[in-house]
Amino acid sequence: MKFLHDIFKKNEHHFLKGGKLEKFFPLWEAQESFLFSPKAVTTSKVHVRDSLDSKRMMSMVIVALLPCILFGAYNVGLQQALAAGADTSNIMGLFGTGMIKILPIIVVSYAVGGIWEVVFAVVRGHEINEGFLVTGILFPLILPATIPLWQVAVGVSFGVVIGKEIFGGTGMNVLNPALTARAFLYFAYPVQISGDAVWVATGEKVVDSFSGATPLAVAAATPNGGSVTESLQNFGYQAYDVGSMFIGTIPGSIGETSALACLIGAAILFLCGVGSWRIIVGVLGGAVITTVGLNSVAGADLPGFLSATPLEHLCMGGLLFGAVFMATDPVSASRTNTGKWIYGILIGVLTILIRIWNPAYPEGVMLAILFMNIFAPLIDHFVVKRNITRRLSRGA
Repeated sequence: MKFLHDIFKKNEHHFLKGGKLEKFFPLWEAQESFLFSPKAVTTSKVHVRDSLDSKRMMSMVIVALLPCILFGAYNVGLQQALAAGADTSNIMGLFGTGMIKILPIIVVSYAVGGIWEVVFAVVRGHEINEGFLVTGILFPLILPATIPLWQVAVGVSFGVVIGKEIFGGTGMNVLNPALTARAFLYFAYPVQISGDAVWVATGEKVVDSFSGATPLAVAAATPNGGSVTESLQNFGYQAYDVGSMFIGTIPGSIGETSALACLIGAAILFLCGVGSWRIIVGVLGGAVITTVGLNSVAGADLPGFLSATPLEHLCMGGLLFGAVFMATDPVSASRTNTGKWIYGILIGVLTILIRIWNPAYPEGVMLAILFMNIFAPLIDHFVVKRNITRRLSRGA
């Protein structure tokens, strides 16, 4: 490594101000930062010094996402085998099949989004930020495995440029870039990204792509006065129960089907001090409280979706994935401790309300998080203002 570092130092002057390759300094700095450590570090005593810089923090988020990535690859292979009526006992074979399907999506996301990051860094003359390491993998994980690659490119371009760069880049964005990208694709190309008809088995057991109705779609179709639990268990192609939804062997987006994988990721974030446990607990608590309240008013003349239990809601769709990896985005979430509780609880409440009362959109966590991203600064403003008022009154 010392030999490689010496080569970097020997050629560094070409990329510094006044050098012949000055315009490409962001690319040079990105390589050095990735292989070694950031050039600019805190040395004076007036600053808080910590070993957890932005690169290491983003790297820990990637580590926390690994269970979702690995299980997502296996589940994609499993769903394809189920559709073809093929053998599902070869776990490594299913994993390999799924990885072949999702790897191009991840590569396109990183490649296209990375190009936009480099373009804006070169034009503005600043370093390439590590934030896209997370955005570039989060975006593929919230997409179906059958999404066309050109839509992946269009979506990640919209998320990076419109969702982040026009606000000034990493640390300045109001909305979560990955969710902004998915929201764009959902409303621009709903056929390819909607939940119940994304994967379709073709004739003679040749599967181009497959997914039966997702548990959320089945629950949303429960007739008035019906039971969501019975609808899930009696679904024709593949019966769904809390166990299968918790493990994640169900149709859905690549990385969000497994509640277990999301919880493992949450534990990693907690142990590393990266994710906010207040936001995660707030989201889950808000969802559970809202569900219990709606269960109490469920009746024959009201949507059957009201009968879904808190555990079913937590295991269905992307609620846990959104709570752990999306709502906790340190840039677009609330910053104050009290604000994090309010922010998280409202996301949980809105998620359940959107799921039940919006017939065109059975999943609600994406819209709930984006909506609360907008109000996060306002929440923090009132929390800080309240603290100031309380301290002033205490001093008086």
